[in-house]
Amino acid sequence: MADEPQDKETQDEDPQTAGPVAGEDSSSSQAAGEEPTSTPPSADAPDVDGDEAEVEDAETPESEEPEEETEPAAEEKKKDVIPGADLEPIAVEPEERPLSAEEQARREAEEEEAREREAALAGEAEEEQPTSRAPAKIEGDSRYLATGKRKHAIARVTLLPGKGSFEINGRPIEEFFPRPLHRTTARQPLTTTGYEGSVDVRVRVHGGGISGQAGAVRHGIARALIEVDPELRGDLKRRGFLTRDARAKERRKAGLKKARKRPQFSKR
Repeated sequence: MADEPQDKETQDEDPQTAGPVAGEDSSSSQAAGEEPTSTPPSADAPDVDGDEAEVEDAETPESEEPEEETEPAAEEKKKDVIPGADLEPIAVEPEERPLSAEEQARREAEEEEAREREAALAGEAEEEQPTSRAPAKIEGDSRYLATGKRKHAIARVTLLPGKGSFEINGRPIEEFFPRPLHRTTARQPLTTTGYEGSVDVRVRVHGGGISGQAGAVRHGIARALIEVDPELRGDLKRRGFLTRDARAKERRKAGLKKARKRPQFSKR
């Protein structure tokens, strides 16, 4: 009974020893020049030709992708371009609104100042502008009276036949109105109708400020010219010289600092 286990151990060791011997026999046969038997390729072995085809297939889509991307990029650029951006805009000139009497007087004063500067630089006297209508003749003893108002100023105007002298409260207009704007405002009716050098003007004015007095003188002269020549009414009315300008400073209200200005609001 004791010998049986030893026999089993020897049997187990025989396959281990047989493996290397078989290997040695195969190597010895190769050394002797015998041709080894060809073994069929296993299913797990990689196929070289198949791998190269797969690589080519993988490369071809990558080469085609940029071409597909360029087309959408061009489409996006076309979408970004605003239609009509290359067209030149059409310049539309705004219509000029009619100027008010004050704006027209300011513009005429600026033009007069520019002409005076140019005349002073050139050393030439200012040329008189030709009138579109001949003034009516005034008799020697005739007088034409009228009253003009603007804000709180009241001007009583007297037109006499003469050579164009202009006095306000016994002083020349250049002394009473130092600014060219106010002088131009007062002379506007005479310059428009062409009576600037054919009548003498005597004015008494009181109340208001310098700007209001200039407007009152203009209003009074325009009314007096209608007495001289009634046909001038349409031209003077169209220019706004006969309209009583009702604009004035608004009165102060109780509880306010001025007409509209309120004191600062405090919540606490």
